[in-house]
Amino acid sequence: MNYQDWRSAFNRLALSLGLAGVVGWSIGYTGWAVALTLGAILGWQWFQLYKMQQWLLRQKSTEPPESSGIWGAVFDDIYHLQRRQQKSQDRLKAVLTRIQDGTAALKDGVLMANGQGNLEWWNHAATQLLGLKETQDVGQPITNLVREPEFKRYFEMANYDEPFEMASPTQHETYLQFHITLFSQQDRLIICRDISRMKQLEAMRQDFVANASHELSTPLTVISGYLETFLDHKESLPSRWGRALKQMHQQSLRMQNLIHDLLTLSRLENGQVKDHAKVNIKSMLSNLQQDAIALSGQKKQIIELEAEAVDMIGIDSELSSAFSNLIFNAVKYTQAQGTIRIHWWSNESGLHLSIKDNGIGIDSPHIPRLTERFYRADPSRHSETGGTGLGLAIVKHILLRHDGHLEVHSSLGKGSSFTCHFPSTRKAQAERLLA
Repeated sequence: MNYQDWRSAFNRLALSLGLAGVVGWSIGYTGWAVALTLGAILGWQWFQLYKMQQWLLRQKSTEPPESSGIWGAVFDDIYHLQRRQQKSQDRLKAVLTRIQDGTAALKDGVLMANGQGNLEWWNHAATQLLGLKETQDVGQPITNLVREPEFKRYFEMANYDEPFEMASPTQHETYLQFHITLFSQQDRLIICRDISRMKQLEAMRQDFVANASHELSTPLTVISGYLETFLDHKESLPSRWGRALKQMHQQSLRMQNLIHDLLTLSRLENGQVKDHAKVNIKSMLSNLQQDAIALSGQKKQIIELEAEAVDMIGIDSELSSAFSNLIFNAVKYTQAQGTIRIHWWSNESGLHLSIKDNGIGIDSPHIPRLTERFYRADPSRHSETGGTGLGLAIVKHILLRHDGHLEVHSSLGKGSSFTCHFPSTRKAQAERLLA
C-alpha cells in the first residue's frame, strides 16, 4: 500500500463529505447530511474490518475478500505477506525434514536438551543406544533417563573438553562415548557413539603388550645375567670381545627398562586399583632431590626444592614414579651447571607440583604429543639419554588415576616447565571424601 492509495482514499472521503454538505445545505439539513454520511462511511469501515477478521479466521481460505480502495490494497498486501510466509515455512519444513532424515540415518545417537537438561528431541540411534521411549521421555531430564552417577556429574559440570565414556544402560556389552556441545541459552547438543569395537581393540592391544612383555622379561633377564658374567671375567676372554659384550649388555638393560615401563603402563591402563592413603609429598620430594643430585654427578647442576608441608591422598609408589620421571628428565636434558627448581604448593584450586629447568627446551610443535607412547621430541637423543619414550605416558596415566593433569610449557634453548595439577579433594584432610 503506497502513498497514492492513501491520497485516493482521502480524496474520496473529502468528496463524499463535500457532496453531503452541499445536499444538506440545499434542503436545510447540513449537519444531519454530514452526520449520516460519516455514519455510512464508519459502517462501511466496520464491515471491511469484519470481512478481514472472518478471512483471517478461515484457515482453509487463502483468497482475499473482494473490496476496493484502501481496503482492497490492505487485503492484497496481507495476502502477499501470507504467501511469502507460507513459502518460507515450506522451505524451513523441507530443511528440517532433511535434517531429521539425515540424523535418523546416522549410526551415532544425536540428542538435544534445553538449559535445564530436559530432552527435547533425539534420533532413532539414540533410542536404541540409550533405551529411550519417544512418547514418554520427551521433556524428561536426561540425568533421570541415563542413570549413571558419573554421567550426572559430567553433565552438570558443563566442562566438555573431554568426552565421557560409559557402558550402555540397555546393552551392557556396548560401550558408549558422549560428546556434548553447549549452544544458545546453555542448551546442549549430545552425540552418543558406540565405541565397543574400539574398546575391544584397545583391550586386545593391552593384553598383547602385557603378555609379550611378560614373555620377554625372563629370557632377557637370563641373557643379561650371562652377559654380566662374561663381563666379570672379560680378562680371560679375547680382547676384541670386550666392546661387543659391553654393548650387548647395555642394549639388554635398555630392553629390560622398556619391558618394565610397558608392564607399568599395562598395569595402569588395566585400572588395577590400590588403596589410597596419605602421602608425605614434602619428604618424597626431598628424597627425589637427593637422588637427582646423585644423578647429576659431574654436571654439578643446581637443584632447588621449595615444598609446603601439605600431604596428599594417593598411591605413594605411583606418585613417586611420576614425580621422579619428571625430575630425572629435567636432569638429563639440562646442561652442566644448569638450574632445576622443584616447587610443591597448594591454593584454592588444588595441589600443584612444578619442575622448571633452563635446559635445552622443547620445540612447540612437539608439546601436544609428549605423552604419547614412544614419542620423542628429538630421536637423536635416544642413545644419549637411554630413555624408552614411555616415561611421560606413564606420568599421564598416573596423574589421571589421581584426578590430575599435566601442563607443559617450553621453548627451544629457554628451558621447560612441567606442572602437575591435582584437585583440592586430594588434600589430606579430604581423605574421608575419597574413602
